[in-house]
Amino acid sequence: MSFAESAASPAASDPEPLVRLAALGIVLPPAPPPVANFVTHVLEGKLLYLSGQGPREANGRMHTGKVGADVTVEAAYAHARLTGINLLAVMQDALGDLSRVRRVVKLLGMVNAEPDFAEHPAIINGCSDLFVEVFGAAGHHARSAVGFGSLPGRITVEIEAIVAID
Repeated sequence: MSFAESAASPAASDPEPLVRLAALGIVLPPAPPPVANFVTHVLEGKLLYLSGQGPREANGRMHTGKVGADVTVEAAYAHARLTGINLLAVMQDALGDLSRVRRVVKLLGMVNAEPDFAEHPAIINGCSDLFVEVFGAAGHHARSAVGFGSLPGRITVEIEAIVAID
């Protein structure tokens, strides 16, 4: 099956996402609270819109820095993966059950990068790879990965998502 075929028709026989998380050794933290005057998610019809999350550790520590200057591509990839875990925590909180996710529709990945940095997609792959590991074919999504001159609190990455649900 090609990537396009798997992205177009998520497999209904994929194991429960929480089983996949456990196999990956991932325990979801509590959903991070909003840091300003907004909510972490909005459910509208069969779409769940997730506000941007950052690389927050379970203890509250945020990863900060400028990718391409004081943060490596490898470290920023790990920060994007951690951000994906936080997005999953918000999904779990919003839906009560990750198996309600029909497919991840779209990600917007923002990288706090030096002006001449050019590897934004490699960073946001940290989140994209995680979503495919957790949701299988339903984790394949449309995506934008862009660089910013700064992000709130100097965090290295921020990612938002749109998810179709059952």
